[in-house]
Amino acid sequence: MSGNYIPLYRKYRPQTLETLVGQEHIKKTLTSAIELGKISHAYLFTGPRGTGKTSTARILAKSLNCINGPTVHPCGECASCKDITNSIPIDVIEIDAASNRKVEDAQNILEKVQYVPVNGKFKIYIIDEVHMLTNHAFNALLKTLEEPPENVVFILATTEVHKVLDTIKSRCQRYDFRRITTDDIVKHLRYISNEEKINITDDALFAIAKNSAGGMRDSISLLDQLSILGITKEITVEDVNSILGRISFDTLFRLTNKIISSSASETIEILNDIYNAGNEPLQILTNLSEYFKNLLIVKTCSKDLLIELTGLNEPQIKELLAQKDSLETQQIVFLIERISYYIKEVKLATNQHLWLEVGMIDLANMTENSTLLDLQNRVKALETNGVSYSASAQIQPPQVVTKPAPIQPPTPEPILTSAPKAEQVVQVKKEVKTESDSFTPPPMSKKPDGKDIASMWQLLLMNIKSPSTTALLKLATPLQISPDGVVLTFKNERLVAQLSDTNKKQLIIDAANTMFNQESTSVTVRMAQSGDKVIQPTTDSAPKPAPTVKKPIENVQVEQPEENQPEAEEEVKTKNNDRIESDQEKMVMDLFDGKYVE
Repeated sequence: MSGNYIPLYRKYRPQTLETLVGQEHIKKTLTSAIELGKISHAYLFTGPRGTGKTSTARILAKSLNCINGPTVHPCGECASCKDITNSIPIDVIEIDAASNRKVEDAQNILEKVQYVPVNGKFKIYIIDEVHMLTNHAFNALLKTLEEPPENVVFILATTEVHKVLDTIKSRCQRYDFRRITTDDIVKHLRYISNEEKINITDDALFAIAKNSAGGMRDSISLLDQLSILGITKEITVEDVNSILGRISFDTLFRLTNKIISSSASETIEILNDIYNAGNEPLQILTNLSEYFKNLLIVKTCSKDLLIELTGLNEPQIKELLAQKDSLETQQIVFLIERISYYIKEVKLATNQHLWLEVGMIDLANMTENSTLLDLQNRVKALETNGVSYSASAQIQPPQVVTKPAPIQPPTPEPILTSAPKAEQVVQVKKEVKTESDSFTPPPMSKKPDGKDIASMWQLLLMNIKSPSTTALLKLATPLQISPDGVVLTFKNERLVAQLSDTNKKQLIIDAANTMFNQESTSVTVRMAQSGDKVIQPTTDSAPKPAPTVKKPIENVQVEQPEENQPEAEEEVKTKNNDRIESDQEKMVMDLFDGKYVE
């Protein structure tokens, strides 16, 4: 009796284009091609497993080789149709590329291509999982695939079309098979259940369809496995979960409630019951992650899409709707991230149950002690304090003015040999000190000048969190740094392209937002232009004193005795040549626009 049993997925395999489920675009296109007589020499069927690629290839072969063909409605009674239905056709050769992937296998196909068909009008080659062929095998097929004999048709099927050579794809008509919708799978499963007299609930059929991820063959195979239980009782969702090894929704609902309420002890108790029921740690974490994913969908998506997106029934959706207000969206996302972390740890751990319990306690304590909202508030407070500190440091030019203080030499030397001139030089230094001490820096304007931009540029670089991005930015020229926006220019297009990357640009935006204590700051990165006003960063921002500082120097020159003038000038030149080499003297000269008197 068992020898005559036919699995349901083979028994209910579609035999015509009309009975093909869930691929309306494929049915419409192939039907039109057959009716118009526009038969291609090569087809490429691609899509997920269990979506009907091989079945469609057989239907196409039957339509072409039927005694009434080419026809959209093969008779199913002629020798050719019966041979294809019984998987014993002479003119339809099915090849598994996974086991016939060598160049020798391809050459064997090419040798037999020249033979004329026996029963039908076409000799049809169906190559399944064609992406498994080697490059040499692909190259051997190229010429024949491009210009095959008139009575030869190639049908290539694959689940990984990206592995097929472009030269092969360009020679074929490509048909993309989509995942079959849950509703279409449920309708077809209900039809099979009625035909086979399988007693099963609609919720169980829905769970089967959702588990198959759009594959009809997987759904029918699971229904076939469950059909044994339907002889004595009605098959329920619990039976489906038991076969699949999944945790029931009610159990996950109780577990997540304890996690949300931060009850670590009760969480461990429920976890222990789940573990003792035979569920593995990795499976428990995977089911828990899927549950929180559904909770996130319920919290963020429209109610009309919830059943389709989550795969849950209406009572379960209602329970999630009641639970969603217990957590913020950010908290759910964070919980999913933490569960994903523990999934990785469990995969590598020698004691998986230990890591499972650690993860559950961590999730329960997280919702109590460190919610995301609290963390965000703390981060905002830290950012606010950091900006205040930076701002205060930014508007203290007196500290920069006092930076040249070491300019006074420890042992004062007169510029000239005469005593009166030395006294005048000392007086000049005193006047300079008085000017700088009494100077009050102007308040920062809304449009900062070059020195303000330089200081803010350094502050912006300090706030960049990525060292590599900071290194790139040091090659930039800042044109504008203000709450209104940040404009940076480069002389190299490659640098502009690198800084225009979304992640690197976001780092600059975050740093600017931190500086100006605002939510969004525009950042522009472009090539330098001839009209740009280039701002060179400086090490100080001290204002220049009034020109009156130079007056005492002029008085010194006037008061020199005439008879000593040539000798004094010669000595001044000698002294100047020595003093120019002093870094401190040079700094003062640059800072105050000074000059040596000769």
